[in-house]
Amino acid sequence: MAKILLGFIMVLAVVVVGTMAEGCDKDREDMIRECKKYEMFPATPKIDPSPACCAVWQRADIPCLCKRVTKEVEKEWCMEKVIYVAKYCGKPFNPGYKCGSYTVPPVAQ
Repeated sequence: MAKILLGFIMVLAVVVVGTMAEGCDKDREDMIRECKKYEMFPATPKIDPSPACCAVWQRADIPCLCKRVTKEVEKEWCMEKVIYVAKYCGKPFNPGYKCGSYTVPPVAQ
């Protein structure tokens, strides 16, 4: 789910195309406000997110947010960081999950 995210997620609001689902507009806004600084390029360093960002991740509708991740969003939001933040916040993506055009890689062993 950024931003994912998504932000991701979202992650998730650099470019909005079409009509957004009402169900995750607030999640998108909250993700941008609370998590953007942890999920933007460059890919390093990965910084542990704030409790406020994790609170957004815990309640956000990640599938809804991931449906709104466009190529333009992926140019701004680092999906590797989105995955890192999701995992740190206790809501990890499963390997193979698609968020936008990004596919979550297998877990390194």
